[in-house]
Amino acid sequence: MPGTAAKPALIFAFDLPVEALFAAVDRERLAGLCRVLDPAPLRRLDDARGTAFLAEADILISGWGCPRIDAGVLACAPRLGLVAHAAGSVKSLVGQEVFARGIAVTNAADANAVPVAEYTLAAILFANKHVFEFVETYRRERRRISPSHSAGREVGNWQKTIGIVGASRIGRRVMELLKPFDMVVLVASPDLGPEDAAVFGAEACALDELMERSDVVSLHAPALPETRHMIDARRLGLMRDGATLINTARGALVDEAALLKELTSGRINAVLDVTELEPPEPQSPLYDLPNVLLTPHLAGAVGDERHRFGRLIAGEVERFVNGEPLRHAITAEMFARQA
Repeated sequence: MPGTAAKPALIFAFDLPVEALFAAVDRERLAGLCRVLDPAPLRRLDDARGTAFLAEADILISGWGCPRIDAGVLACAPRLGLVAHAAGSVKSLVGQEVFARGIAVTNAADANAVPVAEYTLAAILFANKHVFEFVETYRRERRRISPSHSAGREVGNWQKTIGIVGASRIGRRVMELLKPFDMVVLVASPDLGPEDAAVFGAEACALDELMERSDVVSLHAPALPETRHMIDARRLGLMRDGATLINTARGALVDEAALLKELTSGRINAVLDVTELEPPEPQSPLYDLPNVLLTPHLAGAVGDERHRFGRLIAGEVERFVNGEPLRHAITAEMFARQA
């Protein structure tokens, strides 16, 4: 699209400053590709400012806090050709009416998968080293501690069994990160058979078998009606004594009451970045149990890591402007299957 007049018009809509998602180099890249109508993101799409910009916009870059793009918004945006979501899931942002209009949709979920997988890898390595247990013991006893054994089980990562529940983009990335380690990796996912699992250096198995065999179980399944409380009292009971449950996915995957019973007994451990109620109630035992590492939903992109979103989305905008296929497009069919 040569010439300034031919540049597509771009607007932002989210509740962060643009700099929080787009580094200077990517803001410059967008300005070179598009006519940025206003560098300040829209917080509403139904007020005078929002509807005025929508009337001109060819591209809308959305993010956290963007209002839903419904039929009323689309009626004000006759030229809109691309919704580029600088965050993860678009499920709460767009509906089938967007796809029916032929508007291209893309998101930065792949960028968010990177820090979640990194957090998970760190949690796996620390869990098998019994780091959390030793920290508490060292702080309490303030003497030389022998790390050779803990709770009657060997400490360390060599040949430990790691269970990945859900071959999502994050689950697959975790399996890739585990390849250099001398570990056995199991995966339970309805869409990953034995041959596909082997590509990731993993063994496909049923969920119950995974729960029984794993030293660490890491959850990466979507939150759907059929996955609610999939990790229930029975399946928690299958876990080995001293095993660790990691949840960076969604709190609803786990029956939290059943989990609390297991954790309070001290039989298993947990690394929880998500809980069924976020944050947990102030009186929740999760804050105080020594065998629980509880973090405030920080596994995903935080701080400067969010610039990875902007880098990915700037690339998608460039491909759209140049008439090239999007690398992270969300189709209507994909949308229907997403959580």
